[in-house]
Amino acid sequence: MENVHLVPEEEDDDLYTGYNDYNPTFDSEDLNNDVGFQQAVRTSHGRRPPMTAKYPGTAIGGRPIGTAYGSRVPVGTAMGRPMTGAVQDGAARPMTAVRAAGYSSSIARGSVFDPLGQSKGPAPPLERQNEDTPEEKIKILEKKVNDLIEESCLAHAHGDLQLSLEKAKEAGRKERALVRQREQTGTADHINLDLTYSVLFNLANQYASNDMYTEALNTYQVIVKNKMFNNAGRLKVNMANIYFKQKNYTKAIKFYRMALDQISNAHNAMRIKIMQNIGVVFIHMGQYSDAITSFEYIMSENPNIKTGFNLILCYYAIGDRERMKKAFQKLICVPLGIDDEDKYIPANDDPHANMVIEAIKNDKLHQMERDRKALAEKYIMTSAKLIAPAIESSFAAGFDWCVDMVKGSQYVELANDLEINKAITYLRQRDFKQAEAVETLKMFEKKDSRVKSAAATNLSFLYFLEKDYDQADRYAELAMSADRYNPAALINKGNTVFVKEDYEKAAEFYKEALRNDSSCTEALYNLGLTYKRLGRLEESLDCFLKLHAILRNSAQVMYQLANLYEMLEDPHQAIEWLMQLTSVTPTDAQVLAKLGDLYDNEGDKSQAFQYYYESYRYFPSNISVIEWLGAYYIDTQFCEKAIQYFERATLIQPTQVKWQLMVASCYRRSGNYQKALETYKDIHRKFPENVECLRFLVRLCTDMGLKEVQDYATKLKKVEKMKEIREQRVRSGRESSARGRREGSAGSGNTSNLTHTLPKKPSDVDLISGDVQLSASGSAGFKGSGSNPQKPSGSSSSPINTPPLRASVSRSEAKYSPVLQQGRDSGQSNHGTSAKGERLSIKLKTLPGSNEPYEASTQQEIDASYVDPLGPQMQRPKTAARKRTEEDEFADEELGDDLLPE
Repeated sequence: MENVHLVPEEEDDDLYTGYNDYNPTFDSEDLNNDVGFQQAVRTSHGRRPPMTAKYPGTAIGGRPIGTAYGSRVPVGTAMGRPMTGAVQDGAARPMTAVRAAGYSSSIARGSVFDPLGQSKGPAPPLERQNEDTPEEKIKILEKKVNDLIEESCLAHAHGDLQLSLEKAKEAGRKERALVRQREQTGTADHINLDLTYSVLFNLANQYASNDMYTEALNTYQVIVKNKMFNNAGRLKVNMANIYFKQKNYTKAIKFYRMALDQISNAHNAMRIKIMQNIGVVFIHMGQYSDAITSFEYIMSENPNIKTGFNLILCYYAIGDRERMKKAFQKLICVPLGIDDEDKYIPANDDPHANMVIEAIKNDKLHQMERDRKALAEKYIMTSAKLIAPAIESSFAAGFDWCVDMVKGSQYVELANDLEINKAITYLRQRDFKQAEAVETLKMFEKKDSRVKSAAATNLSFLYFLEKDYDQADRYAELAMSADRYNPAALINKGNTVFVKEDYEKAAEFYKEALRNDSSCTEALYNLGLTYKRLGRLEESLDCFLKLHAILRNSAQVMYQLANLYEMLEDPHQAIEWLMQLTSVTPTDAQVLAKLGDLYDNEGDKSQAFQYYYESYRYFPSNISVIEWLGAYYIDTQFCEKAIQYFERATLIQPTQVKWQLMVASCYRRSGNYQKALETYKDIHRKFPENVECLRFLVRLCTDMGLKEVQDYATKLKKVEKMKEIREQRVRSGRESSARGRREGSAGSGNTSNLTHTLPKKPSDVDLISGDVQLSASGSAGFKGSGSNPQKPSGSSSSPINTPPLRASVSRSEAKYSPVLQQGRDSGQSNHGTSAKGERLSIKLKTLPGSNEPYEASTQQEIDASYVDPLGPQMQRPKTAARKRTEEDEFADEELGDDLLPE
């Protein structure tokens, strides 16, 4: 208590009391004026004696340092040494240091007091590192090798496989140079094994990525055989993967099992993955029992979705019904390991919590959870569709069992999708159980909005196919009300408006569907068709060009582009797009015929013939192609080749007399008069009132000197008389309706001055816009009499997509050969006959259309002159056998007296 000092009560309680007080012993500012201190410095009391060799043992040859009392005796022990810090005589001893604070007794005379060493000047500069030493060269080389490995990995991540391989090879060369340099310097014991492992492992990976499997296997073998590398046995998994890619399944299983043996049970996840790979290899080998063994082990240890799905496939392959059911139940019980979606819903008005929820809604983790859940639903849906027909006696019963199982699992929401898929499967079956499908879909009208929208979209599609547009419009409205952002519902609504020819409104629905889903190809296609109907060809062209950028190999899109360029009077671009279309559908007869038509319009007959002939080879029943080819051979004076085409047309349209007349005319033109006569007689038996046939018979019999000429002439007169009477009766009719009916009965006549209509080409192009598919003919939008009966696979789509929209796209009028295209002869040969008594014309007469029955017509005058429907024959070249009489163009002129010479 006597050492405790209490503060006097009278002193003020000042926080800064004694702040400026200090011990004068530590005052060094007035040392220069301190006489005692200066005297001590100058006398021997402040200097150490000069150092001599008398006192060896110190680093500088001085004597041992003395104690504070100046004695030279060794330092005593703790018992004999005076205690420092002890209170002696009531006064505290000043604290001293073991070493002096910058000054000692050995300082030479005349030295300046410099306790901090400031008189020595600045520190010398750092010495430069010598890079020529072997150690520095090795360090630099190691750094280069590491940099090359990083560059190789980055190039591989960016997809530049060739560059990554080059960098890996260069890293290997540098690493070998590094090893040689260490061996030369005698530091081989310090070789960096980790660096060597990294170089070889990266090189093997790059070889495998570049499909250089042999080099990759050799590199992996080098690593595996080196016992100095730890855990190198795991790389046998990589070697097994390469053997699997090479389809060497036996070696793949061998290496997978070797890797499995070298991995301890502590790494269970790695062992499970290797077992899964072994099961997949067994599936590829067809050994389903061995695969089932691997998958069952995995499902018992660490179940996952992929393994459960593969197990179901194996059971399905061996046809085990009961084990399929058990495997499906295991599949829907596999935990996904993801959080509930409720955590992303704000629970209160806490702004900080809401900000956190908004931040994690679309982060990488949530995206991974969504992808994992979508994958699980996909596997479950596929499994249900696969095993439904196999586990029960009927598809419906099996699907109902799957739905019941799903309803009791964590995938309750998937049950509704399974029900809708069941209805769609009904529609896809060939027995067309449409009633069950419709009833199944109507069950969802009172469900939640998402399921209701999907079901209503499918119902709208079904009614649209049945052309029940009112019901289709009703369900499209229901789907839109349930989910306004459903693009399929908007497209269905636009289709129902399109068929009512309200194109502006339809375009608005298609645009809204595109705003909701910019990748909706059906909406873009239908919008292009709508613009085409509105005559806005440039906007339609823009839509189809965008669609072509998305669907590079869509035949319909290419045809629409070609058709638009044709409508824009750019035939070269149309031909270019049709040429691209032939690369996608090379056997499309209608596309080839269209190419021939465009080349014919351009005047390139050889190219037109080539494409028309190819079209005829693929589809020999197109009347327009047959007619063009026959006319082409007649135009080129090869009538014998034209006969086969007109005979085929006769088989296709046996009630049309014009094809048989053309066959007979070809025989006559080729010089086979007997065959021509027989053909005309056969035509007369089938069509006894045909005036053209009787005229040809009269002419041929006359030229050949046959006796039947009088009989045919009599028949011709009777037919002409009968037609004249019939025509008089028609003219004498009083009522216009009756006259119209009688004129219809006397419709397509056979007299020489009656004009008939050639069969037109198909003018309507049926286009499926909802699912962007080819027409039933397999062509790019052509349909009709000339359709190819083949249908390309994969053209149909699920009813969940947009229903088809049939849009008639007008094509240009059919162009034919100049022989068929020119006007027909009027038949008035008796007024302008030549010296032979007939007037030859190079124009073919127009004949009845392909869909019109043949009927006789009336004629005012009997005209028995012979008119060739195929045009005049080629004149024989003139020779010098007979002198050609010069025709005087003034022969018929009468010379007056004023023109005579005087």
